[in-house]
Amino acid sequence: MVSLICTLQDHRDEVYWCAFSPTLLATCSGDKTIRIYNTSDFSELPFSPLSGHRYGVHCCSFSVCGTYLFTCSTDALTIIWSMATGASDGTLALWDFHSKKLRKSKAVTEATVMACCFTPCGQMFVTGCTSGDIKVWDLDMKQLYAERDAHDMGVTCCHFAPQFHIDFSSVEFRLASCGQDSQLKVWIVSQHGATACEMKLLHTLTGQSAPVLSCAFSSDGELLVSGSVDKTVTVYNASDGVLLHTLKRHESFVTACAFSPTLPWMATGSMDKKVNVWRIADRESGQAQSRNPSCQGAGRKLSGHSRLLVSDWSEEDVLAWLSEEGLEELVTTFTTNNIDGPELLCLTKETLASELSIESVGLRGKVLRKVEALKAELTGLDAPDEFLCPITREVMKDPVIAADGYSYEREAIESWISAKNRSSPMTNLPLPTTLIMPNRSLKTAIGRWTATQ
Repeated sequence: MVSLICTLQDHRDEVYWCAFSPTLLATCSGDKTIRIYNTSDFSELPFSPLSGHRYGVHCCSFSVCGTYLFTCSTDALTIIWSMATGASDGTLALWDFHSKKLRKSKAVTEATVMACCFTPCGQMFVTGCTSGDIKVWDLDMKQLYAERDAHDMGVTCCHFAPQFHIDFSSVEFRLASCGQDSQLKVWIVSQHGATACEMKLLHTLTGQSAPVLSCAFSSDGELLVSGSVDKTVTVYNASDGVLLHTLKRHESFVTACAFSPTLPWMATGSMDKKVNVWRIADRESGQAQSRNPSCQGAGRKLSGHSRLLVSDWSEEDVLAWLSEEGLEELVTTFTTNNIDGPELLCLTKETLASELSIESVGLRGKVLRKVEALKAELTGLDAPDEFLCPITREVMKDPVIAADGYSYEREAIESWISAKNRSSPMTNLPLPTTLIMPNRSLKTAIGRWTATQ
């Protein structure tokens, strides 16, 4: 189920693009502005709109950390600098972010470059152009593969799924592309070694009756959304290509679509000058996954319990935990002593008695038993084995995939490799590369499991 949360109507011209960070929503328009909204209540931030471009702003994108926003415009400017941009003169420009200097520029096609996106690992990117070709490039701008006539009459957008498959000999990515042929396509892009690459068509989706202008995968890779000239938004199961929803709440061409990386929300932008924000329900329970109190009337899930580690809890999270565990009488004491997550985990019988002045032996014992239960949860004693790092045997907070095909906690495997240990912790065989890639699908699964505990 997909339900409309709100409609943003601040732009004075067509909306060209929208993008989420973990806490913000950015939209850009032909009115030359970029507007920034807080995803907690979709209020516009005080410094919005941004008006640094002289002409319409056609694309915007946040960095992975959410700290930087990149925009590009008909005025031939990129603000702040993006890693890759395309142009109507058939050239491709690759920028170095830190130095803000042009790394390399190359004429790649006689047609207009309409789409460009990086693989999740950042080591390759693809371009799509008005001739209908999709091309795969490495960072030296060497063409690795070309899929001719991928879309009749031209490619309009492309987007990689965050998830990928890696083994000893190859890495496989899923790529979505759409075009003027009214089709949305899903491809498998395989890289074999440093130079060999190929693309295979997985699905051709025909749920819209006019050119498809935008497409995007959800952060867990389970959903695929597209917007079309027929004014509709379609949502597909990304695995099997089954059409799940057709949304008809825009009055003109749907030019942009994006998923939030942290919340079950989706944004779509249109030439009707509006941005619609949608809530996506859990496909198993039928209930909205959002725990944001401003967008949901149901009781609030304890914020501490939605995090992976108790050591991340704030003082407010600890107070909420006390209330949930029937320890309301200690709220004042814990508040006075500023007990947060790390402090909670360090409590002992002595500190409870001497520093917090809890006189009741029974109450001290009850608190310690509750804390020990939290520690057990923290170390993942009841967690599914696939959620545990093979090195630390703790629930992973930032899982990554190594070249042996196994997932590890990032810090643990980086320490393993930095110790000049080039063998796999699991197989003891040599690692063909020390490259590690984020396992976003596993991170999402762990987050969902943690939220139910």
